[in-house]
Amino acid sequence: MQMRCTVCNWIYDEEEEGTPFDELPPEYTCPVCGAPKAAFEPVSRGTSEEGNVADALTRGLVDMGVRRVYGIPGDSNLPLVEALRKNPDIELVLTRHESTAAFMASAHAKLTGEIGVCLSIAGPGATNLVTGLMDAAADRAPVLALVGQVSGIFLGSEAFQEIDQIEMFRPFTVFAETLSLPSQLPRLFGMAVKAAYGRRGVSVLSMPTDTLAAPPVEEEWDKKTRLFRAPSLPDEADLERAVSMIKAAEKPALFAGWGSRQDPDALYQLATTINAPVATTSRAKGVFPETHPLALGVLGSIGNPYAPRALAEADLLIVLGSGFRQRNLLADVPIMQIDHDPVRLGRNFPVELGLVGDVPATIHVLRERLSGMRAAVGLEEEVEHARSSWESDIASDDSSEEAVHPNRVIQALKCNLRDDAVVTVDVGDHTYWFYQRFRCESQRTLMSASMASMGFGLPAALAASLAMPERQVVCLAGDGGFAMLMADFTTAIVNELDISVILFNDSCLKNIKKEQRRDGYPDYGVEFANPNFAQFASSAGGLGIEVGSEEELDDAIAAALSHRGPALVDVQIDPDAMLGGVKVISKE
Repeated sequence: MQMRCTVCNWIYDEEEEGTPFDELPPEYTCPVCGAPKAAFEPVSRGTSEEGNVADALTRGLVDMGVRRVYGIPGDSNLPLVEALRKNPDIELVLTRHESTAAFMASAHAKLTGEIGVCLSIAGPGATNLVTGLMDAAADRAPVLALVGQVSGIFLGSEAFQEIDQIEMFRPFTVFAETLSLPSQLPRLFGMAVKAAYGRRGVSVLSMPTDTLAAPPVEEEWDKKTRLFRAPSLPDEADLERAVSMIKAAEKPALFAGWGSRQDPDALYQLATTINAPVATTSRAKGVFPETHPLALGVLGSIGNPYAPRALAEADLLIVLGSGFRQRNLLADVPIMQIDHDPVRLGRNFPVELGLVGDVPATIHVLRERLSGMRAAVGLEEEVEHARSSWESDIASDDSSEEAVHPNRVIQALKCNLRDDAVVTVDVGDHTYWFYQRFRCESQRTLMSASMASMGFGLPAALAASLAMPERQVVCLAGDGGFAMLMADFTTAIVNELDISVILFNDSCLKNIKKEQRRDGYPDYGVEFANPNFAQFASSAGGLGIEVGSEEELDDAIAAALSHRGPALVDVQIDPDAMLGGVKVISKE
C-alpha cells in the first residue's frame, strides 16, 4: 500500500517504511510538510491485468484511431499520462501552453475530419483550454478534451485547483460530464465521442484523478459496435425539384462552404457540368482551383469585392455546406441551400429550396442526374470582368524602399509554394492580403473562422505537420498573433516538424490600427516593442531569416521552404500598407 499526502504529494510506501499505514499512531504527521495523518489518501495504481481506468480510456482512444493527444501533464492527470506512455499506439505531444493544445486539436479536426484530442490538468490547465475549444465549437470541429480533476472526495470543498469544470464548459460544448465512477467509462466515453462527431462540436470529460487510477470495469467501448457515421441524402422529391431548378436556370452559380471540402472533385465536376461560376467562403478557400476560368475567389468580409458583383447577375445561387452570415453579400436571387444540418437551412437568408443531406454525397447525386444536360448560358461576361479586376488587384502594390509591401510577400509565397501545401493563417491584416490576393491551386487552408482568434496559426501548423508529414506546411502570422504562443515554436523543434512561419512584422496590431482609423480615432495601444524573431527561431534550434527589403524576399522564402525542420522568415512589413480601402490619417 502507498499513501499520498494530499498537501505536498509525498508518498508513504509501506514496503519501504516497514509499517502498515493503518498501524501508525493517530498523531503521525507528514515528514515533509507536517500534514496530519488524515490528509493522506491511498495511491491506487490498478490491480487487474487490464491496469486502471486510464489504461482503458487510452485503449478506447486507440480504437477510435487517435494517435496523438496534445497537452500538458500534471498532478490531476498523471494516471492518464502514464497510460499514454505505456501504450505504443498513441503518444502525448507536449505543448508549452494548453491554448496551443486546444488549437492543435481543433486544427487536426478541421483538417482531417477526425476527432482531435487535447489534455489538461485541473484549474488553470482547464481554463487555458477555453479559447481553443471555443474555436473548435464555433467552427463545428469534433474535439474531445480530457480534463484532469481533483480526487472525487474533494469535489465541492474548494480544494486546491478545483473549479466547476462542467459549469464552465457546458455553455459551448455538445457534451460535458464528470467521470465519477469506473463503471461510467464505456458509456460516457462513447457519448462524448458520438456527440462530438454527430453534433460536430466539443465534448469534455472531467476526470478525477482517483477515478483514473481505479481498476476498470470489464466492459470497454468498441468503435465497431458503437460508432456509426453514414452520409445521408435529401428526400427524393427534393432531389428531383433541385434537378429541375438547375436545368431551368440560365445563369446558375455555386457558393461552396466548409461542408463541401471533403470532395473537391465532386464540386469541380458539378461546376463544369452546369457551367456555373464558383465562389467560396473563406474557410473553403482552395476547395475549387482559383486559377480556373469559373473561379470567383472568396466571398465575404475578407474576400475580394468582385465575387458578389458577379453573383448578383445569377438567376439561381446554390449554397453548398455553409450557413453564411453576411446576408448583404448574397444577391437577391432564388437560393438553393444544401446542408447536413436542417437548422442552418434558411437561418441567415431565405431559401427557395433547402436540401438536408451530406453535402459531398448530395453533390454526387446531383451531378449524376445532370450529366449530359445542356450547359447553361452562364455568366461568362460577369465572371471575366470579376476575374480581370481581381488579377489587376493581385498585380498592384505600392512598394516602399524602407519596408516590404504585404502583397509582395503573398506573391513570393505563391511562386514558391507547392500545390499540395497546407497554409494555416493567423488573424490580422495579413489575413486579408492572403484571402484576397493569393490564388489557390489545390492548397489546403486553415483558419480560425468564426472566433477569429489570434494565436491559431502556429498551433494549426504544428497539428497539420503531424497529421500530414508529407505535405509542405506554412503558417502566415502577424507579429501580434505569433508572439501570443511563440514558445510553441520549440514544439516544432522537439518533434522535428517541417513547418515554415512567414511573419508579417510591422510592430503593431495593424488590424486594430485600421479599425481605429476607420472610426476616426488616433492610433493608440497598438504598437509593440518586438524581440528579434529570427534570432529567437535560431536560438530554439530552427532556421531564422530576417528580411528587410523586397530583393531578399524570394530567396528567403525559398530557403525556408526547402529547409528540413522548423523555419521562420521575419519580414519587415510596411506598417501603413493596409487592405480594404482605408484612408490613412495622421496620428495628430
